[in-house]
Amino acid sequence: MSLPLRAVSALTVLAVSSALLVGCGPEPETVASPTAAPSTASATPTPTPTPTPTTGVSPLRGTIVPLDEIKGPALAAKIDNHWDARPQWGLERTDIVFEELVEGGITRYVAVWFSDVPKEIGPIRSIRPMDPEIIGPFKGIIAFSGGKRPFIEMIWATDVHAAIHGGKDGVHMFRSSQKRAPHNVVVKAQELRKAYKKLAPPAQQFDYATAAAQASAAADGASAKGLDLVFSSESHRAWRWSEKAGAYLRSQSGRKDVDSHGTQLRATNVVTLTVKVEYGTVPRTRLVGKGSGTVSTGGKTLKVKWSKKDRDSRIVLTDSDGEPVTLAAGNTWVELVPERGSVTIVK
Repeated sequence: MSLPLRAVSALTVLAVSSALLVGCGPEPETVASPTAAPSTASATPTPTPTPTPTTGVSPLRGTIVPLDEIKGPALAAKIDNHWDARPQWGLERTDIVFEELVEGGITRYVAVWFSDVPKEIGPIRSIRPMDPEIIGPFKGIIAFSGGKRPFIEMIWATDVHAAIHGGKDGVHMFRSSQKRAPHNVVVKAQELRKAYKKLAPPAQQFDYATAAAQASAAADGASAKGLDLVFSSESHRAWRWSEKAGAYLRSQSGRKDVDSHGTQLRATNVVTLTVKVEYGTVPRTRLVGKGSGTVSTGGKTLKVKWSKKDRDSRIVLTDSDGEPVTLAAGNTWVELVPERGSVTIVK
């Protein structure tokens, strides 16, 4: 059935209106993605951890060693230098040796071990009044065979443990059948040091260069073959530089000074200190004070000044400008030459 034209028009208008109503409906809701607000605080950088040192400077030689080797006490000993005591045991493995004048014009040593302690050392002899001034800065242990009561009391007044033959530490000592008494008291060095292993390691005694060629004498000293030393009319010493050995070789009274294996004793550094000596029944070197000296390293010798404030202070070495003197890493012999004696630089 056909609809009238008016009806068709009305339907058309209604359809268009419906379409318009649908098209004009509300927009579907849109949820925006969240946006992070800009940060006003800068990020804190993670700190780089400081590496834990694994090595350090060996205090009596200046060599670089693992830290676990820098522990335990220094072991000093009063070593006999009478001709019946030679060759001594263990001198070739010392860190530092001091040579001093005693009665009769002969000398004895205060030898110190830390870096390389042998099984046995000796022969040891009795203490002398200058020894507290030598060993005071090292702390640790001093081994000796006895001495006059006032001299022993001077050692007891220091922070150094006195290990005396015949005392409670006598279990760590014995008399050798290889030499005649009284030149035959031997110390079981490793055993004695182990008994006092909780004692602190020694403080550094000298300044050391990072390379041998930079040591003060090697860098600024004059070329020299070595040194001739006179302690007394009975005691002449000599050191000669050996390029082959890379060290100074030692002689006593014109003869090679050898260790118990027959090898000539040697040193990386030789330090001489001209010292005042109070002569008497027992000569006493005065080490607290100041004076002149020499340092020899690498075939060269440098004139220096030395000073020591008190018993427990270390020896300070300075050059002509007052600057600290450095040694090369290695062992050192310190010669305490009396003012009445002499130090000759051999060109």
